[in-house]
Amino acid sequence: MSELTLMKGNEALAEAAIRAGCKCFFGYPITPQTEVAAYLSKRMPKVGGVFLQAESEIAAINMIYGCAGSGVRCMTSSSSPGISLKTEGISYIAGADLPCVIIDVQRGGPGLGGIQPSQADYWQVTRALGHGDLRTIVFAPASVQEMADTVTKAFDLADQYRMPAVILADGLLGQMMEPVSFDENVEIKMADASDKPWAATGHGNKREHNIISSLELQANKLEDKIRQRFLRYEEVKAKHTMAASNYTEDAEIVVAAYGSTARLAKSAVDAARKKGIKAGVFRPITLWPYPEKELNEACKNAKKVLTVEMSMGQMVDDVKLALNCRLPVEFLGRTGGVIPSPAEILAKIEEMAGDK
Repeated sequence: MSELTLMKGNEALAEAAIRAGCKCFFGYPITPQTEVAAYLSKRMPKVGGVFLQAESEIAAINMIYGCAGSGVRCMTSSSSPGISLKTEGISYIAGADLPCVIIDVQRGGPGLGGIQPSQADYWQVTRALGHGDLRTIVFAPASVQEMADTVTKAFDLADQYRMPAVILADGLLGQMMEPVSFDENVEIKMADASDKPWAATGHGNKREHNIISSLELQANKLEDKIRQRFLRYEEVKAKHTMAASNYTEDAEIVVAAYGSTARLAKSAVDAARKKGIKAGVFRPITLWPYPEKELNEACKNAKKVLTVEMSMGQMVDDVKLALNCRLPVEFLGRTGGVIPSPAEILAKIEEMAGDK
């Protein structure tokens, strides 16, 4: 049985992590994600977990590196400039083939920018979350319930493929309150390293040492490791893309949007439909791997595509690549913490519908 609880998105992320078996959290406060840490600071000690506020974002991600090497489930959270500080440590974690979950509740940038919602971290988390050849699984939930649901998925896939997983939210989703349900029959049990033979847990002279490191000085050996890692990435791409669509069966204009912006796009498309415009919404839930097959299916009858983002245009590149430039793709974006309105999106849809 489960019951609905009214929670902030940030709080739902935190509670879901505990229920997914997260034993350790290391983080540092930054708006608009501070409630994740605040919630866990109270809740973790009550369930046998560890909460530690590090002295900086850099310290927090390196604590995650050490904790992940022991095989227990661990998580950190931050917002845009804080994620930038973590990228070196994330590269080490990926290079050591370690699982962890990273939450990014985006705010406006570059630099300190502002504390209002943004989606301008898309390139960072899907392209450059650290130096070297690496990938991270990236989820983009669009509701408080979906934020909670993707946490378990993120931990499971991170463990399965021994790689970091990211939940990319924004200040709007993190701060909004919505009903969320958790399975009350699930026993909260901190995950251990019993099924992770690679973990550094103490060998008791019964096995070879497990060395946790991203260092490999022999070029050929490093290349082999990276190639093996990318074989796992290809499996993730083949098996774990996620997306949702509305009204795309006959849509001539498909609006592609993710996260909170997709909710606004859905309202605009509802209004367009009432005006007789055949519009639909495509919402990627995984940003990496990007759901290319699902996008092409959603656009099977489309004549035009509109990408809407809270940025100057980042996901729009992946939309064009996924469609192999076979359809014209237009863009509507607001940035700096400005949220696009359904009326703005509707006006753009109407303009595209009238432009034969």
